[in-house]
Amino acid sequence: MIMNLTLLVCLLLVAIWTVMTTRLIHAVIGLAITSVTLAIIMNHLNSPLAAVFELSVCAGLIPVIFITTVSFTQRISKKQLRVREKERFIKFWYLPVIIVVAGLLLALFTHAPQITVPPAGAEENVRNVLWNLRHIDLLGQVIVLLAGAFGVVVFFKESGK
Repeated sequence: MIMNLTLLVCLLLVAIWTVMTTRLIHAVIGLAITSVTLAIIMNHLNSPLAAVFELSVCAGLIPVIFITTVSFTQRISKKQLRVREKERFIKFWYLPVIIVVAGLLLALFTHAPQITVPPAGAEENVRNVLWNLRHIDLLGQVIVLLAGAFGVVVFFKESGK
């Protein structure tokens, strides 16, 4: 229980750092660390297939694509970076507060989800496990992929200014 809570706090802190950093390469590294932490949590929750998918795609492939994209961008001066940092912190100061409050509200007012544990040996049929037994893992993967796509859209929208 304490290990899971520690991993969740670590996941939350790294995710907030990833979103709030202004250096693109730091954001990519933060994304990879977030994905590795999430893969460890999935493995602790007895979901090795989702953990392997998270580790290989979200912690491996996606950061490589982002690093390639970052290599095509232009550097900005330190003065411009400081101005951008101040603007971002002023604009999004409430984001960590909302995340913490939402987490506390979810922890206080929700019940534990009904998670079906697959029977021993069911891992042989990945399709059956993912589509019939592990809906929460699949939902997590969809959320991570949509967050990555949204991040790319925001990145290209901001870089076009």
